[in-house]
Amino acid sequence: MPIDVAKATAAPPRTTELTWDHKDVQLYHLGIGAGAPTPEKEHPATDPDELRYTLESALHVLPSFATVAGTGSPLLEQGRERGEGRAVAGGMAAPGIDVDLAAVLHGGQTVTVHRPLPVRGRATQTSTVPAVYDKTKAAVIVLRSEVADDDGPLWTCDTQIFVRGEGGFGGDRGPSARIQVPERAPDLTTERRIREDQALLYRLSGDWNPLHADPSFAKLAGFDRPILHGLCSYGVALKAVVDTALDGDVSRVRAYTTRFAGVVFPGETLRLRLWRDAPRPGRIQVLVTAADRDDAPVLADTVVDHT
Repeated sequence: MPIDVAKATAAPPRTTELTWDHKDVQLYHLGIGAGAPTPEKEHPATDPDELRYTLESALHVLPSFATVAGTGSPLLEQGRERGEGRAVAGGMAAPGIDVDLAAVLHGGQTVTVHRPLPVRGRATQTSTVPAVYDKTKAAVIVLRSEVADDDGPLWTCDTQIFVRGEGGFGGDRGPSARIQVPERAPDLTTERRIREDQALLYRLSGDWNPLHADPSFAKLAGFDRPILHGLCSYGVALKAVVDTALDGDVSRVRAYTTRFAGVVFPGETLRLRLWRDAPRPGRIQVLVTAADRDDAPVLADTVVDHT
């Protein structure tokens, strides 16, 4: 079996040095739509609140930047050559794991913030595989990356990788992460349009998978055209939550979790429904759908824990 569960979970931690600066932060923010018009801001490019995402002298860092800081996407790092089909970066290079990208889906993502992310940083990432779950027809690999600098812990990322065809090995099914959508109407509904070139810009932050840029590669994967990175939708949604429900203050975010429930095509509009204090104070539940496709699901089981 390509996944040796015992070997993967018992492997010693792997460490990587990460560095980033204001240009990386600004590029990431632009890649998730900073400076673009929204229902709340018709002319946002020079709005003081929006400049906190794009102007180096006023910069703050959205916590979802942790998913690309220093090394690009924690899910995969694929070369630009079309024939490369193995996940080779981060936890996917762990002993005991040898899977083809054709069978891999990004199932879910959690970022837990231990303190505000600095605009410039040098840190050490420690990667482990704490669990591999058996979903019968598929396996779910949990990749954990803990990042710290000289002042202590910065963030922890838990990435869930869904690998088709690798289940049925008799392992633990793992916990259920499904969250019931509140029966009441959302406290806030907003929309974010995804530009036609959004994936081309976002991929400059490190995820070179041609699925998000090359139409012929997308067709091989079963799509009519390139799709948006799931982690781009993840960032777009968090920025919308911060801007509309947390007074634009990124430091209030403590943790952010989602399950990737469907694809987004560049040019579409995301519809976000937000429930405050659901199911408890200090938590915002979010449902993200594709408004252009009858509210097809995009991000589900999504919560933002905050102060």
